[in-house]
Amino acid sequence: MLSRTADHLFWMSRYTERAENTARMLDVSYQMSLLPQSAPVAQMGWQGLLSICELLPLYKSKYQEVTAANVMRFMVSDESNPSSIISCLRSARENARAVRGSLTTELWETQNQTWLEAQRHIHAHNFLDDPAKLFEWVKFRSHLSRGVTIGTMLKDEARSFMRLGTYLERGDNTARLVDVKYKAIESDFFGEANGKDQEYDFYHWSAILRSVSAFEIYRKVYRDVIRPDRVAELLILRSDMPRSLHACMEEVVSNLSIVSDNLRSGTQHKAGKLLSELKFGQIEEIMDTGLHAFLTQYLDKVNVIGESISSDFLVAS
Repeated sequence: MLSRTADHLFWMSRYTERAENTARMLDVSYQMSLLPQSAPVAQMGWQGLLSICELLPLYKSKYQEVTAANVMRFMVSDESNPSSIISCLRSARENARAVRGSLTTELWETQNQTWLEAQRHIHAHNFLDDPAKLFEWVKFRSHLSRGVTIGTMLKDEARSFMRLGTYLERGDNTARLVDVKYKAIESDFFGEANGKDQEYDFYHWSAILRSVSAFEIYRKVYRDVIRPDRVAELLILRSDMPRSLHACMEEVVSNLSIVSDNLRSGTQHKAGKLLSELKFGQIEEIMDTGLHAFLTQYLDKVNVIGESISSDFLVAS
């Protein structure tokens, strides 16, 4: 396969997944903002989201104050922000158009229709009136694109590069989403008394789980009250949780084995090493090290793997 074609397929899927995960991060922040809290705490929540996405400097260059409405506009409809939902969906469609001949008709029509409807949903209506509805729509279109890919694309290298893009992005964003919450409450991770209301905290953890479609899964697996350490274990170490870091790296390693050869074993080695850390890791060890530090290291390693995939497969020599 031409490296240029692989590059477009990889980034088409990655941008689609990024739009979905941006919607998920905004959704959890929006749900948390509805809980009773002081204005400074609410502002810190939105600022934390921008920081974990590494977009705070860009945001401050355009907006004077961190408010819910401004962050929503910046992350949803601001086309000057390359990570906004509208920018991601546009980039996904442009990458799909560039390799139209490598896609099935159903997949191309899904990507194209998503972009056309996105402009109507975001620009023709005031999405701030009901942001949760928009976020659900973005997630649905991402699910649809992924389902059409699995149901219609030949199981060849093209599909493997698309899956690589999807799961690298998903692992990255799951780590960032978990970090948004845990970083904010690092000092009282295990529920130590510092004035926090347990019921208040329960809704925060519920919002995190619902944002990654894991609330019902948590109840099924643990059959107990929501505990922070178990939430971390579910979203990091459980291979049977579809959006966990472990599950994402399993997919990355599996698809790398399809497209790799002996000349590109270095990328497989890096991905396999990270998968082993997740496969044999224990939540107690992670908490002793520090969850924020662990997630930061994970994100750094995922970035290295992404750069290695790009240099090995996606950049024409």
